[in-house]
Amino acid sequence: MAEETSSPDSGLSLDEVRHMAALARIGMTDADLEKFRTELSSILAHFDVLARIDTTDVEPTANGADLLNVTAPDRARPSLSDSDVFANAPAQEGSLFRVKAVLE
Repeated sequence: MAEETSSPDSGLSLDEVRHMAALARIGMTDADLEKFRTELSSILAHFDVLARIDTTDVEPTANGADLLNVTAPDRARPSLSDSDVFANAPAQEGSLFRVKAVLE
């Protein structure tokens, strides 16, 4: 299979989309590859437009709106009983939740 190249004007190559699909473990037909090559190239073109915007006088920010975290004050209150805590647990071992091993 010949290596396909892409120029900045043409967007992604089929080989690049095929590589991304392999990394994501997604099986794709040739029609899927072409469809997503077009769609992903279009998305990347939008980022190219954003990258050309002059932001030298724009102050860095983590959020574009002046939002504040709204939190409720901590108040002491009674805890749930063990029977309430474990009511929907699939398994219990003493005062602990019993779960299947994740890693062996």
